[in-house]
Amino acid sequence: MDLIQALIQRIEDKRAQALVGGGQKRIDAQHAKGKLTARERVSLLLDEGSFREFDAFVEHQCVDFGMDKQKITGDGVVTGHGTINGRLVYIFSQDFTAFGGSLSKTHAQKICKILDQAMLVGAPVIGLNDSGGARIQEGVDSLGGYADIFQRNVLASGVVPQISLIMGPCAGGAVYSPALTDFTFMVRDTSYLFVTGPEVVKAVTNETVTQEELGGAKAHTTQSGVAHNAFDNDIQALAQVREFFDYLPLSNRAPVPVRPTQDPVTRADAALNTLVPTDSTKAYDIKNVISRIVDDASFFEIQPDFAKNIVTGFARLGGQTVAIIANQPLVSSGVLDINASVKAARFVRFADCFNIPILTFVDVPGFLPGTAQEHNGIIRHGAKLLYAYAEATVPKITVITRKAYGGAYDVMASKHLRGDVNYAWPTGEIAVMGAKGAVEIIFRNVADKTQAEAEYVAKFANPLPAAQRGFLDDIIEPSQTRKRVIEDLAVLKSKQLKNPWKKHGNVPL
Repeated sequence: MDLIQALIQRIEDKRAQALVGGGQKRIDAQHAKGKLTARERVSLLLDEGSFREFDAFVEHQCVDFGMDKQKITGDGVVTGHGTINGRLVYIFSQDFTAFGGSLSKTHAQKICKILDQAMLVGAPVIGLNDSGGARIQEGVDSLGGYADIFQRNVLASGVVPQISLIMGPCAGGAVYSPALTDFTFMVRDTSYLFVTGPEVVKAVTNETVTQEELGGAKAHTTQSGVAHNAFDNDIQALAQVREFFDYLPLSNRAPVPVRPTQDPVTRADAALNTLVPTDSTKAYDIKNVISRIVDDASFFEIQPDFAKNIVTGFARLGGQTVAIIANQPLVSSGVLDINASVKAARFVRFADCFNIPILTFVDVPGFLPGTAQEHNGIIRHGAKLLYAYAEATVPKITVITRKAYGGAYDVMASKHLRGDVNYAWPTGEIAVMGAKGAVEIIFRNVADKTQAEAEYVAKFANPLPAAQRGFLDDIIEPSQTRKRVIEDLAVLKSKQLKNPWKKHGNVPL
């Protein structure tokens, strides 16, 4: 009996060591930077008492460079599963207090086990990244560990949602795991993402740049588009991820979540009837339209600070999660450019992966002209959005609020791309181009073009020609949009559509 007690005590001592990671001194240093520890983050993210840890006793096996004398129980990452609002999720949280959160062979194996288990049972994965990078003492074993994780990120893509939360440094090869996941969030002032750090940049290009300028939250949420949003601190970030998680299905085979709402399905909002100016040159905020239609005015925007000329995010209608894509007339008149096309295309493909219905609001003057756009590949990048909408088999509902000009009309979930229900408001205009430009071409030899422009507007600058050809299913009163869309979602719930068999399509990457 004494032998068993001694063994139990030894196990409990080891568990206690795992709980403190790199020790109290390093925990204090982490707190001094305004950061939580790996375990504190897990505790805040998951429902109280729901976390079940895996591999708490794992230690690295490296013996080179004196590493056999430096072992920390858990090896720099906390892994396991728990629940968020009662729904299963797998999680790993890198521990910067243990070897700087650096990735060893065993550290990678712990993360790989989590990804494998998540795919096996059909549950999302959330990774809390806070790591100095590869553990140099392990050499190629560490590099192999990264590749093992990348492979699983790719296999899990489209099977279970993957979310990365960058809560510290993430550099070198480590950046490609978050890049392969579905959504990447950052914490302002304490998280960084870059392939090569400021010192290497200085040595190679002689460019002086800070960590924040090179790979901070502002750079990646406003310029590169690598991150989908940023938050002020660890606590806010974890709270927002909990809220975001509620919009997502658990896997590609799980139903889209439904949350009961007191917002009436039949609610009509008369303000929508006058919200959109009839003058197509006047701007308005499409987010006001969205908030007046969705349940409880609740909208979780994705990439709010990147490519602001298009809005993407999740909302609920009749309690059901929907993915919303909308041109934003407040920014560059809602024109489609390279960044907007890429942002929206990736979002559409995520929604299609996980059977989330797509609701599109259209007010688009076309694709942005100019040599910069043409030379940087607007044709190729614009084709990504076209491909995404055309390939999607989920319910697709489109509402044209005002302009739908040129090729951009086709791209934005038109009836021609297998749109299920396509509406226009009375202010809708579906045409090759705006009236002024069209008249300049058609009546180029006419001195007074005023009358010609009025005739063109009367004939084409309204939704009737498209409706007469069956390209629109109905022209609806704006105030009735919520009711009509929720009805359509109910009808389309049993939609079954399959693309032709193929290994995979060749997206214009």
